[in-house]
Amino acid sequence: MHFETGLLNPNTFILGDLKTTFFPDLEQIKEAAKTLEGVAALTPLMPSLNYSRKFDANVMLKREDLQQVRSYKIRGAFNKINSLTEEERAKGIVCASAGNHAQGVAFACAKLKINGTIFMPSPTPKQKIEQVEMFGGEYAKIVLTGDTFDDAYKASKIECDALGKIFVHPFDDEKIIEGQATVGLEIIEQSKEEIDYVFVPVGGGGLASGLSTVFHLLSPNTKIIGVEPEGAPSMSTSIFNKENTTLSLIEKFVDGAAVQRVGERTFAICKEYLEKMVTVPEGKVCQTILDLYNKEAIVVEPAGALTLSVLDQFADEIKGKNVVCIVSGSNNDITRTAEIKERALLYRGLKHYFIIRFPQRAGALREFLNEILGPEDDITFFEYKKKTSREDGPAVVGIELKDRKDLQPLIDRMKSRNFFGEYLNDKPDLFEFLI
Repeated sequence: MHFETGLLNPNTFILGDLKTTFFPDLEQIKEAAKTLEGVAALTPLMPSLNYSRKFDANVMLKREDLQQVRSYKIRGAFNKINSLTEEERAKGIVCASAGNHAQGVAFACAKLKINGTIFMPSPTPKQKIEQVEMFGGEYAKIVLTGDTFDDAYKASKIECDALGKIFVHPFDDEKIIEGQATVGLEIIEQSKEEIDYVFVPVGGGGLASGLSTVFHLLSPNTKIIGVEPEGAPSMSTSIFNKENTTLSLIEKFVDGAAVQRVGERTFAICKEYLEKMVTVPEGKVCQTILDLYNKEAIVVEPAGALTLSVLDQFADEIKGKNVVCIVSGSNNDITRTAEIKERALLYRGLKHYFIIRFPQRAGALREFLNEILGPEDDITFFEYKKKTSREDGPAVVGIELKDRKDLQPLIDRMKSRNFFGEYLNDKPDLFEFLI
Protein backbone atom coordinates (compact mmCIF):
# COMPACT_ATOMS: atom_id res chain seq x y z
CA MET A 1 0.00 0.00 0.00
CA HIS A 2 1.46 3.34 -1.07
CA PHE A 3 0.44 6.83 -0.03
CA GLU A 4 1.87 9.74 -1.98
CA THR A 5 2.69 12.76 0.14
CA GLY A 6 1.35 16.04 -1.09
CA LEU A 7 3.36 19.24 -0.83
CA LEU A 8 1.04 20.61 1.82
CA ASN A 9 1.79 23.59 4.00
CA PRO A 10 2.24 22.27 7.55
CA ASN A 11 3.13 25.61 9.04
CA THR A 12 0.43 25.87 11.68
CA PHE A 13 -1.31 23.23 13.75
CA ILE A 14 -2.54 22.97 17.33
CA LEU A 15 -0.98 21.14 20.26
CA GLY A 16 -3.42 21.77 23.07
CA ASP A 17 -3.43 25.56 23.34
CA LEU A 18 0.03 25.82 21.71
CA LYS A 19 0.55 26.88 18.12
CA THR A 20 3.81 25.56 16.69
CA THR A 21 5.65 25.78 13.37
CA PHE A 22 8.69 23.65 14.18
CA PHE A 23 11.04 22.46 11.47
CA PRO A 24 14.54 21.30 12.52
CA ASP A 25 17.35 23.77 11.95
CA LEU A 26 20.62 22.48 10.46
CA GLU A 27 22.74 24.33 13.01
CA GLN A 28 20.76 22.80 15.88
CA ILE A 29 21.20 19.36 14.35
CA LYS A 30 24.95 19.92 14.10
CA GLU A 31 24.93 21.07 17.73
CA ALA A 32 23.14 17.84 18.65
CA ALA A 33 25.90 15.90 16.87
CA LYS A 34 28.49 17.63 19.06
CA THR A 35 26.46 16.82 22.18
CA LEU A 36 26.40 13.16 21.20
CA GLU A 37 30.15 12.85 20.64
CA GLY A 38 31.42 10.12 22.95
CA VAL A 39 27.84 9.10 23.82
CA ALA A 40 26.29 7.78 20.60
CA ALA A 41 28.46 5.61 18.42
CA LEU A 42 29.32 6.60 14.86
CA THR A 43 27.63 3.52 13.43
CA PRO A 44 28.93 2.04 10.17
CA LEU A 45 27.31 2.42 6.76
CA MET A 46 27.91 -1.10 5.52
CA PRO A 47 27.40 -2.52 2.02
CA SER A 48 25.15 -5.57 1.86
CA LEU A 49 26.40 -8.04 -0.72
CA ASN A 50 23.28 -10.21 -0.52
CA TYR A 51 20.75 -7.43 -0.97
CA SER A 52 22.87 -5.62 -3.54
CA ARG A 53 22.98 -8.77 -5.69
CA LYS A 54 19.30 -9.49 -5.18
CA PHE A 55 18.18 -6.04 -6.34
CA ASP A 56 21.05 -5.19 -8.70
CA ALA A 57 21.69 -2.06 -6.65
CA ASN A 58 24.23 -0.68 -4.20
CA VAL A 59 22.37 -1.44 -0.97
CA MET A 60 23.96 -0.10 2.22
CA LEU A 61 22.89 -0.69 5.81
CA LYS A 62 23.09 2.08 8.40
CA ARG A 63 23.74 -0.11 11.45
CA GLU A 64 21.99 1.69 14.30
CA ASP A 65 21.54 -1.74 15.86
CA LEU A 66 25.21 -1.42 16.89
CA GLN A 67 24.59 1.47 19.28
CA GLN A 68 25.42 0.79 22.91
CA VAL A 69 21.70 0.64 23.70
CA ARG A 70 21.19 -1.27 20.43
CA SER A 71 19.03 1.35 18.72
CA TYR A 72 19.19 4.93 17.43
CA LYS A 73 16.97 6.10 20.31
CA ILE A 74 19.99 7.02 22.42
CA ARG A 75 20.53 10.01 20.11
CA GLY A 76 17.27 11.82 20.76
CA ALA A 77 16.96 10.80 24.40
CA PHE A 78 20.40 12.02 25.40
CA ASN A 79 20.10 15.21 23.35
CA LYS A 80 16.81 16.07 25.06
CA ILE A 81 17.82 15.25 28.63
CA ASN A 82 21.19 16.96 28.28
CA SER A 83 19.35 20.17 27.29
CA LEU A 84 17.45 20.40 30.59
CA THR A 85 18.24 23.15 33.07
CA GLU A 86 19.55 22.34 36.54
CA GLU A 87 16.13 23.11 37.98
CA GLU A 88 14.45 20.74 35.53
CA ARG A 89 17.00 18.02 36.21
CA ALA A 90 16.34 18.27 39.93
CA LYS A 91 12.63 17.57 39.38
CA GLY A 92 13.40 14.33 37.58
CA ILE A 93 12.05 13.10 34.26
CA VAL A 94 9.25 10.81 33.08
CA CYS A 95 8.94 8.94 29.77
CA ALA A 96 6.79 6.34 28.04
CA SER A 97 8.26 3.75 25.71
CA ALA A 98 7.77 0.37 24.08
CA GLY A 99 11.41 -0.37 24.92
CA ASN A 100 14.08 1.35 22.85
CA HIS A 101 13.38 4.93 23.92
CA ALA A 102 13.31 3.64 27.49
CA GLN A 103 16.84 2.29 27.14
CA GLY A 104 18.08 5.57 25.71
CA VAL A 105 16.44 7.50 28.52
CA ALA A 106 17.78 5.10 31.16
CA PHE A 107 21.30 5.42 29.75
CA ALA A 108 21.06 9.22 29.74
CA CYS A 109 19.67 9.32 33.28
CA ALA A 110 22.55 7.23 34.62
CA LYS A 111 25.20 9.18 32.71
CA LEU A 112 23.80 12.58 33.75
CA LYS A 113 22.73 11.37 37.23
CA ILE A 114 19.09 12.34 36.83
CA ASN A 115 16.24 10.31 38.33
CA GLY A 116 13.77 8.97 35.78
CA THR A 117 10.48 7.07 35.88
CA ILE A 118 9.91 4.98 32.76
CA PHE A 119 6.43 3.73 31.82
CA MET A 120 6.36 0.70 29.50
CA PRO A 121 3.45 -1.42 28.16
CA SER A 122 2.91 -4.61 30.11
CA PRO A 123 3.61 -6.89 27.06
CA THR A 124 7.08 -5.35 26.58
CA PRO A 125 9.56 -8.20 25.97
CA LYS A 126 11.46 -9.18 29.12
CA GLN A 127 14.76 -8.64 27.35
CA LYS A 128 13.98 -4.95 26.83
CA ILE A 129 12.91 -4.50 30.45
CA GLU A 130 16.13 -6.05 31.70
CA GLN A 131 18.17 -3.80 29.39
CA VAL A 132 16.44 -0.70 30.79
CA GLU A 133 17.22 -1.85 34.30
CA MET A 134 20.84 -2.47 33.36
CA PHE A 135 21.40 0.89 31.66
CA GLY A 136 19.51 2.97 34.21
CA GLY A 137 20.66 1.31 37.42
CA GLU A 138 19.60 3.27 40.49
CA TYR A 139 18.47 6.23 38.38
CA ALA A 140 15.66 4.45 36.50
CA LYS A 141 12.35 3.29 37.95
CA ILE A 142 10.23 1.09 35.64
CA VAL A 143 6.42 1.03 35.70
CA LEU A 144 4.64 -1.55 33.52
CA THR A 145 1.09 -0.56 32.60
CA GLY A 146 -1.49 -1.05 29.86
CA ASP A 147 -1.31 -3.05 26.65
CA THR A 148 0.15 -0.50 24.20
CA PHE A 149 2.54 2.42 24.05
CA ASP A 150 -0.47 4.74 24.08
CA ASP A 151 -1.66 3.24 27.40
CA ALA A 152 1.79 3.76 28.92
CA TYR A 153 1.90 7.28 27.51
CA LYS A 154 -1.38 8.26 29.19
CA ALA A 155 -0.22 6.87 32.54
CA SER A 156 3.12 8.67 32.28
CA LYS A 157 1.45 12.00 31.57
CA ILE A 158 -0.74 11.64 34.67
CA GLU A 159 2.33 11.16 36.88
CA CYS A 160 4.23 13.89 35.11
CA ASP A 161 1.45 16.45 35.60
CA ALA A 162 0.78 15.40 39.18
CA LEU A 163 4.41 15.65 40.33
CA GLY A 164 5.65 18.46 38.09
CA LYS A 165 8.33 16.32 36.43
CA ILE A 166 9.76 16.84 32.94
CA PHE A 167 8.30 14.64 30.23
CA VAL A 168 10.72 13.20 27.66
CA HIS A 169 8.58 12.33 24.66
CA PRO A 170 9.79 9.39 22.53
CA PHE A 171 9.32 11.25 19.23
CA ASP A 172 7.23 14.44 19.30
CA ASP A 173 9.85 16.79 20.77
CA GLU A 174 12.21 19.26 19.08
CA LYS A 175 15.35 18.03 20.83
CA ILE A 176 14.39 14.41 20.21
CA ILE A 177 13.94 15.07 16.49
CA GLU A 178 17.22 16.99 16.29
CA GLY A 179 19.03 14.13 17.99
CA GLN A 180 17.59 11.51 15.63
CA ALA A 181 18.46 13.76 12.69
CA THR A 182 22.15 13.14 13.34
CA VAL A 183 21.67 9.74 11.66
CA GLY A 184 21.12 11.65 8.43
CA LEU A 185 24.22 13.77 8.92
CA GLU A 186 26.34 10.66 9.38
CA ILE A 187 24.96 8.93 6.28
CA ILE A 188 25.79 11.91 4.08
CA GLU A 189 29.28 12.18 5.56
CA GLN A 190 29.93 8.44 5.23
CA SER A 191 28.64 7.92 1.70
CA LYS A 192 31.19 8.33 -1.10
CA GLU A 193 28.45 8.76 -3.70
CA GLU A 194 25.17 10.63 -3.91
CA ILE A 195 22.38 8.58 -2.35
CA ASP A 196 19.28 7.94 -4.43
CA TYR A 197 17.01 6.34 -1.83
CA VAL A 198 16.87 6.12 1.96
CA PHE A 199 14.36 3.75 3.55
CA VAL A 200 13.53 4.70 7.14
CA PRO A 201 11.28 2.90 9.66
CA VAL A 202 8.40 4.95 11.03
CA GLY A 203 6.74 4.55 14.41
CA GLY A 204 5.96 7.93 15.94
CA GLY A 205 8.05 9.63 13.27
CA GLY A 206 10.99 11.10 15.19
CA LEU A 207 13.71 9.46 13.11
CA ALA A 208 11.89 9.95 9.81
CA SER A 209 11.22 13.64 10.41
CA GLY A 210 14.77 14.38 11.56
CA LEU A 211 16.48 12.37 8.83
CA SER A 212 14.22 13.66 6.04
CA THR A 213 14.95 17.25 7.10
CA VAL A 214 18.70 16.70 6.80
CA PHE A 215 18.37 15.27 3.32
CA HIS A 216 15.95 18.00 2.29
CA LEU A 217 18.58 20.57 3.27
CA LEU A 218 21.76 18.81 2.13
CA SER A 219 20.72 16.25 -0.51
CA PRO A 220 17.30 17.25 -1.84
CA ASN A 221 17.36 14.79 -4.74
CA THR A 222 17.47 11.82 -2.37
CA LYS A 223 14.09 10.12 -2.03
CA ILE A 224 13.18 9.33 1.58
CA ILE A 225 10.73 6.42 1.90
CA GLY A 226 8.98 5.85 5.23
CA VAL A 227 8.11 2.25 6.14
CA GLU A 228 5.47 1.12 8.65
CA PRO A 229 4.10 -2.29 9.66
CA GLU A 230 0.88 -3.14 7.84
CA GLY A 231 -0.96 -3.56 11.13
CA ALA A 232 -0.06 -0.09 12.46
CA PRO A 233 -0.16 2.38 9.54
CA SER A 234 -0.59 5.53 11.64
CA MET A 235 1.62 7.83 9.54
CA SER A 236 0.37 6.39 6.24
CA THR A 237 -3.23 6.89 7.32
CA SER A 238 -2.59 10.41 8.57
CA ILE A 239 -0.87 11.50 5.35
CA PHE A 240 -3.65 9.93 3.28
CA ASN A 241 -6.28 11.75 5.38
CA LYS A 242 -4.25 14.99 5.31
CA GLU A 243 -4.61 15.24 9.09
CA ASN A 244 -3.07 13.45 12.06
CA THR A 245 -5.32 10.46 12.65
CA THR A 246 -5.60 8.17 15.66
CA LEU A 247 -6.01 4.48 14.80
CA SER A 248 -8.57 2.70 16.95
CA LEU A 249 -6.81 -0.67 16.73
CA ILE A 250 -3.26 -1.69 15.84
CA GLU A 251 -1.24 -4.90 15.50
CA LYS A 252 1.45 -4.69 18.21
CA PHE A 253 3.93 -7.29 16.94
CA VAL A 254 6.37 -4.72 15.52
CA ASP A 255 6.45 -3.08 18.92
CA GLY A 256 9.18 -0.57 18.09
CA ALA A 257 7.04 0.94 15.31
CA ALA A 258 3.46 0.43 16.46
CA VAL A 259 1.71 3.54 17.74
CA GLN A 260 -1.92 4.55 17.38
CA ARG A 261 -1.07 8.20 16.72
CA VAL A 262 2.10 9.83 15.41
CA GLY A 263 3.45 13.13 16.73
CA GLU A 264 2.03 16.48 15.66
CA ARG A 265 5.48 17.85 14.88
CA THR A 266 6.63 14.67 13.18
CA PHE A 267 3.46 14.44 11.08
CA ALA A 268 3.92 17.99 9.81
CA ILE A 269 7.52 17.33 8.79
CA CYS A 270 6.94 13.88 7.30
CA LYS A 271 4.00 14.92 5.13
CA GLU A 272 6.22 17.63 3.68
CA TYR A 273 9.55 15.85 3.24
CA LEU A 274 8.85 12.14 2.75
CA GLU A 275 8.62 10.95 -0.84
CA LYS A 276 6.25 8.12 0.11
CA MET A 277 4.87 6.15 3.03
CA VAL A 278 4.59 2.40 2.51
CA THR A 279 3.57 -0.54 4.65
CA VAL A 280 4.87 -4.09 4.85
CA PRO A 281 3.15 -7.22 6.25
CA GLU A 282 4.33 -8.44 9.64
CA GLY A 283 4.95 -11.90 8.18
CA LYS A 284 7.34 -10.44 5.63
CA VAL A 285 9.16 -8.64 8.46
CA CYS A 286 9.56 -11.99 10.22
CA GLN A 287 11.03 -13.60 7.13
CA THR A 288 13.52 -10.72 6.85
CA ILE A 289 14.55 -11.21 10.49
CA LEU A 290 15.33 -14.86 9.75
CA ASP A 291 17.13 -14.00 6.51
CA LEU A 292 19.32 -11.39 8.20
CA TYR A 293 20.27 -13.83 10.91
CA ASN A 294 20.97 -16.75 8.56
CA LYS A 295 22.61 -14.88 5.68
CA GLU A 296 24.13 -11.72 7.22
CA ALA A 297 24.69 -12.83 10.85
CA ILE A 298 22.73 -9.73 11.92
CA VAL A 299 20.24 -9.87 14.79
CA VAL A 300 17.44 -7.33 14.45
CA GLU A 301 14.16 -6.59 16.16
CA PRO A 302 10.98 -6.42 14.04
CA ALA A 303 11.18 -2.63 13.59
CA GLY A 304 14.82 -2.99 12.53
CA ALA A 305 13.81 -5.26 9.65
CA LEU A 306 11.13 -2.98 8.17
CA THR A 307 13.29 -1.18 5.64
CA LEU A 308 14.82 -4.29 4.09
CA SER A 309 11.42 -6.00 4.06
CA VAL A 310 9.98 -3.39 1.73
CA LEU A 311 12.69 -3.45 -0.96
CA ASP A 312 10.73 -6.00 -3.02
CA GLN A 313 8.10 -3.31 -3.59
CA PHE A 314 10.75 -1.02 -5.12
CA ALA A 315 12.77 -3.61 -7.08
CA ASP A 316 12.33 -1.85 -10.43
CA GLU A 317 12.90 1.67 -9.05
CA ILE A 318 16.11 0.98 -7.14
CA LYS A 319 17.87 -1.06 -9.82
CA GLY A 320 21.31 0.45 -10.35
CA LYS A 321 20.77 3.01 -7.57
CA ASN A 322 22.55 3.84 -4.31
CA VAL A 323 20.21 2.76 -1.53
CA VAL A 324 20.45 3.11 2.25
CA CYS A 325 18.31 1.08 4.64
CA ILE A 326 18.22 2.11 8.28
CA VAL A 327 18.62 -0.94 10.51
CA SER A 328 17.13 0.78 13.52
CA GLY A 329 17.56 -1.68 16.38
CA SER A 330 18.46 -5.17 17.59
CA ASN A 331 16.55 -5.46 20.86
CA ASN A 332 14.89 -8.76 20.01
CA ASP A 333 13.88 -11.23 22.71
CA ILE A 334 15.06 -14.76 21.85
CA THR A 335 11.82 -16.14 23.31
CA ARG A 336 10.01 -14.63 20.31
CA THR A 337 11.90 -16.82 17.83
CA ALA A 338 9.17 -19.46 17.58
CA GLU A 339 6.53 -16.80 16.89
CA ILE A 340 8.77 -15.12 14.30
CA LYS A 341 9.29 -18.42 12.46
CA GLU A 342 5.57 -19.19 12.61
CA ARG A 343 4.57 -15.80 11.20
CA ALA A 344 7.16 -16.12 8.44
CA LEU A 345 5.84 -19.56 7.41
CA LEU A 346 2.26 -18.31 7.40
CA TYR A 347 3.26 -15.34 5.26
CA ARG A 348 5.07 -17.58 2.75
CA GLY A 349 2.06 -19.89 2.50
CA LEU A 350 3.92 -22.85 3.97
CA LYS A 351 2.04 -23.26 7.27
CA HIS A 352 -1.65 -24.15 7.30
CA TYR A 353 -4.16 -25.02 9.98
CA PHE A 354 -7.29 -27.13 9.53
CA ILE A 355 -10.12 -28.66 11.48
CA ILE A 356 -9.89 -32.28 10.34
CA ARG A 357 -12.89 -34.56 10.88
CA PHE A 358 -11.52 -38.06 11.44
CA PRO A 359 -13.99 -40.88 10.78
CA GLN A 360 -14.65 -42.82 13.96
CA ARG A 361 -13.19 -46.11 12.74
CA ALA A 362 -9.97 -47.98 13.23
CA GLY A 363 -7.14 -46.93 10.94
CA ALA A 364 -8.49 -43.45 10.12
CA LEU A 365 -5.40 -41.65 11.41
CA ARG A 366 -3.08 -44.05 9.53
CA GLU A 367 -5.11 -43.43 6.36
CA PHE A 368 -4.71 -39.67 6.82
CA LEU A 369 -0.95 -39.97 7.31
CA ASN A 370 -0.34 -42.40 4.47
CA GLU A 371 -2.85 -41.32 1.83
CA ILE A 372 -3.84 -37.70 2.50
CA LEU A 373 -0.57 -36.03 3.46
CA GLY A 374 1.98 -35.46 0.73
CA PRO A 375 5.40 -37.14 1.00
CA GLU A 376 7.07 -33.93 2.23
CA ASP A 377 4.21 -32.55 4.34
CA ASP A 378 4.86 -32.33 8.08
CA ILE A 379 2.35 -32.22 10.94
CA THR A 380 3.54 -29.56 13.40
CA PHE A 381 0.40 -29.19 15.52
CA PHE A 382 -2.22 -31.75 16.52
CA GLU A 383 -4.99 -31.28 19.07
CA TYR A 384 -7.77 -33.86 19.15
CA LYS A 385 -11.19 -32.79 20.38
CA LYS A 386 -13.57 -34.94 22.38
CA LYS A 387 -15.80 -37.07 20.14
CA THR A 388 -19.09 -35.31 19.47
CA SER A 389 -20.77 -37.82 17.20
CA ARG A 390 -20.60 -41.46 16.22
CA GLU A 391 -19.53 -40.61 12.68
CA ASP A 392 -16.48 -38.36 13.16
CA GLY A 393 -14.27 -36.56 15.69
CA PRO A 394 -12.58 -33.23 15.02
CA ALA A 395 -8.93 -32.36 15.49
CA VAL A 396 -7.09 -29.10 14.94
CA VAL A 397 -4.07 -29.92 12.76
CA GLY A 398 -1.19 -27.70 11.67
CA ILE A 399 0.65 -28.79 8.53
CA GLU A 400 3.91 -27.37 7.14
CA LEU A 401 4.41 -27.71 3.39
CA LYS A 402 7.61 -27.66 1.37
CA ASP A 403 5.94 -25.66 -1.41
CA ARG A 404 2.88 -23.40 -1.20
CA LYS A 405 1.58 -24.97 -4.44
CA ASP A 406 0.99 -28.21 -2.49
CA LEU A 407 -1.93 -26.67 -0.55
CA GLN A 408 -4.79 -27.13 -3.02
CA PRO A 409 -3.94 -30.76 -3.84
CA LEU A 410 -3.86 -31.45 -0.09
CA ILE A 411 -7.31 -29.89 0.40
CA ASP A 412 -8.65 -31.83 -2.60
CA ARG A 413 -7.46 -35.13 -1.10
CA MET A 414 -9.03 -34.26 2.26
CA LYS A 415 -12.38 -33.50 0.65
CA SER A 416 -12.38 -36.57 -1.57
CA ARG A 417 -11.89 -38.84 1.47
CA ASN A 418 -14.28 -36.86 3.77
CA PHE A 419 -11.59 -35.61 6.16
CA PHE A 420 -11.96 -31.89 5.48
CA GLY A 421 -13.70 -29.76 8.09
CA GLU A 422 -12.51 -26.11 8.04
CA TYR A 423 -9.52 -24.21 6.69
CA LEU A 424 -8.48 -21.86 9.52
CA ASN A 425 -5.86 -19.55 8.01
CA ASP A 426 -8.47 -17.32 6.38
CA LYS A 427 -10.70 -17.21 9.47
CA PRO A 428 -8.72 -14.91 11.82
CA ASP A 429 -11.18 -14.96 14.73
CA LEU A 430 -11.43 -18.74 14.77
CA PHE A 431 -7.69 -19.08 14.11
CA GLU A 432 -6.76 -16.94 17.12
CA PHE A 433 -9.25 -18.78 19.33
CA LEU A 434 -8.03 -22.27 18.45
CA ILE A 435 -4.29 -21.87 17.78
